[in-house]
Amino acid sequence: MNIPSELKYTKDHEWVKIDGDIATVGITDFAQGELGDIVYVEVETLDETLDKDEVFGTVEAVKTVSDLFLPLSGEIIEFNESLEDEPEKVNTDPYGDGWMIKIKISDAAQVEELMSDADYKELIGG
Repeated sequence: MNIPSELKYTKDHEWVKIDGDIATVGITDFAQGELGDIVYVEVETLDETLDKDEVFGTVEAVKTVSDLFLPLSGEIIEFNESLEDEPEKVNTDPYGDGWMIKIKISDAAQVEELMSDADYKELIGG
């Protein structure tokens, strides 16, 4: 299972890549594996400012629909529009082409509350 060490993680199985005050967010390899074949990613919160843990969208797999929770407070400044035509990128490249949103972070202190790769491995029993 792929759990890159340079990323941060949440208990909701999202990964976060911090670059200055911008965070790129997607779901983990573990999450996409649990969900199965992803057929649709919906994010209707573009240009909105949301609080940490608010729902920013949904991911739909063949068997289930799951909410996506914002890992950090901030403004959603970008959605990976390629997922509209190719949602399977979340399955094939969850940490690369399968990223979902970018956030302009409003509270940098929240970054410290995210899980390390070791903490996340422990969470999923890896």
